[in-house]
Amino acid sequence: MPKHDEASKPHMSRRGATAAMGAMVATAAAGPLATGTARADERPFRADPEARAARRPNILVILGDDLGWADLGCYGSPAIRTPHLDGLARQGVRFTDAYSAAAVCSPTRFGLYTGRYPGRLRGGLEEPIARPDELHGIPPGHPTLASLLKGAGYATAMFGKWHCGFLPWYSPLKSGWDTFFGNLSGAVDYYSKMTADGRDLYEGEVPTESLGYYTETIADRAAAFVREARGGPWLLNLNFTAPHWPWEGPGDRAVSTEITARIRAGDSRALWHDDGGSLDTYRRMVEALDAGVGRVLAALRETGQERDTLVLFSSDNGGERWSYQWPLSGAKAGLNEGGIRVPNILRWPARIRPRQVSGVPVITQDWTATILEVTGVRPAASHPLDGRSLAGHLLRGERAPGHDLFWRTRTARALRRGRWKYLRATPSAPGALYDLAADPREQADLAHRRPEVFNGLKNRWEEIDKELLPYS
Repeated sequence: MPKHDEASKPHMSRRGATAAMGAMVATAAAGPLATGTARADERPFRADPEARAARRPNILVILGDDLGWADLGCYGSPAIRTPHLDGLARQGVRFTDAYSAAAVCSPTRFGLYTGRYPGRLRGGLEEPIARPDELHGIPPGHPTLASLLKGAGYATAMFGKWHCGFLPWYSPLKSGWDTFFGNLSGAVDYYSKMTADGRDLYEGEVPTESLGYYTETIADRAAAFVREARGGPWLLNLNFTAPHWPWEGPGDRAVSTEITARIRAGDSRALWHDDGGSLDTYRRMVEALDAGVGRVLAALRETGQERDTLVLFSSDNGGERWSYQWPLSGAKAGLNEGGIRVPNILRWPARIRPRQVSGVPVITQDWTATILEVTGVRPAASHPLDGRSLAGHLLRGERAPGHDLFWRTRTARALRRGRWKYLRATPSAPGALYDLAADPREQADLAHRRPEVFNGLKNRWEEIDKELLPYS
């Protein structure tokens, strides 16, 4: 990850400075969307009171992989061009204080698909799931976003990364998706689709082969699904592996050939690509992701489905080596803001007006609850959601649901309540308290100045933790 110190700040682009300043001054308390985060050309948040969805909306959920909070133009990237995602943000709501359910891949996906804390399931404790076994995955009988929508008449499809358990025990088809084309593990070579355990690419549950650039391939498959599914309603999960390592942009076949050869020779770290990558390669990877999103959005527009499709874009956790995170500190795998704060963009032309910015804190599981409410689908009573629906806030102008956002890893803990964040980064640390509205970089520890706030958040974290499975 590039270093951004105080000396580098004057060289930030106007766009980057505007986005960073907006994040720092945003009102973070739960409640009506903060107009202080909006640029001069953006209107305060509101639903369209005259608009009504003609039918139940289609749902398109797009995940980037290890995409940093400021890696998009609309979040302040000074170098990466993302016109399609920037356009999506202009057409809907851009969230400045949005979070992933966890700091790594698998647990966040557990949170999205189940709407619950990852730690409620054994597989959600893995950071991330690394090898096939019977213990680690979303149990086929557990309700998921896909199984619940499928039961309500939705067609369901997933293209790209699953990472919630391996065959023969787990797969998207076992958890509610009708269609799947993608990888089961956390990362694959972008061309050969190789991992340390062999090729990882499936059509349904059948191994298959595709030697095209993976970002482009799954985007094309998703666009084809949209063009063929005009009858709706449908749920489509498009899960990119970009910009996760290995560091391969479009056309980098020679890099792929080298990495694949190292994998076959037994190099267990080959896919991690510790000796590769560059800022330019990373830029090309993110821009390829943006271009893929553009093709899917074009398919929506050209088939007349754009107005009645709710599109949500997010990342599964914060960025790492080459990501741009300013002004946040930390990165993937840690619970500082850089590890869990992620870009979130929501568009639904039938119901939500464009050019809006929200400073309301929101986490992955909240989107599960929101999607279920706007589609009219009840969650399973046997598996109550941990997320809170934003539908009333987004569509009816109600106060945003104020609730504590909770995270844990094997070594760290964090909880956010409004503007305040409790963080214990290591087991030996005493814990810290940060005012994120004033200090999103988490540099001024206020635990001793505001002990009542610190102790309240710490105690609440411990209460939630007692409900979850312990780490072994």
